[in-house]
Amino acid sequence: MNTPASYSDNVFINCPFDIAYNNLFETIIFAVQDCGFIPRCAREEDDGGNVRIIKIMKIIDECKYGIHDISKADLDISSKLARFNMPLELGLFLGAHHYAPKNHYNKEKRSLIMDVEPYRYQKFISDLSGQDILSHNNSPKDIITNIRNFLSTNSRRRTIPGGQYIFDRFNRFNHELIPFCETMHWERNALTFIEYVTSVNEWLKLNAI
Repeated sequence: MNTPASYSDNVFINCPFDIAYNNLFETIIFAVQDCGFIPRCAREEDDGGNVRIIKIMKIIDECKYGIHDISKADLDISSKLARFNMPLELGLFLGAHHYAPKNHYNKEKRSLIMDVEPYRYQKFISDLSGQDILSHNNSPKDIITNIRNFLSTNSRRRTIPGGQYIFDRFNRFNHELIPFCETMHWERNALTFIEYVTSVNEWLKLNAI
């Protein structure tokens, strides 16, 4: 089976999509792009005719790397029920790696799993015991450092700068994003996934490492 195009550059992002997490979601996207990779997630398509789980499985199949933040395991305010999307998508990604036939490209999959605090995950998803789970403390800097180290180690690319450098660039980008959105006639606080990715790409063209 042929390896999907850009497989070794694609990074599947599995995280909450709610307003409270949006700043950290944007942090992940920027870090992935500034490290030289392509962010992928369920929000890259808006096709009502697509079955969501099928779309997610297709994206997972096309990504060598997965970034999974399982920190939002609390109860939803409105429904009072736990949210299981992140553990489900993590399971799909790990399963794609484990059950892939020998020499299949999915055997190359690598995962970064994060939670807000060390060992907290053991209280709600104990089957992950033995996995190397990193904490981020809801800190953009910690998230960037975790992603940078994960991608640098597993890709063996020597062109990826340090976490502090990327974090400083992220702050510069945020400062310059509002005037860019005004130029594009976009609303800064209502950017779609594609619009945000485009904004980062355009900024990187002018601020290449």
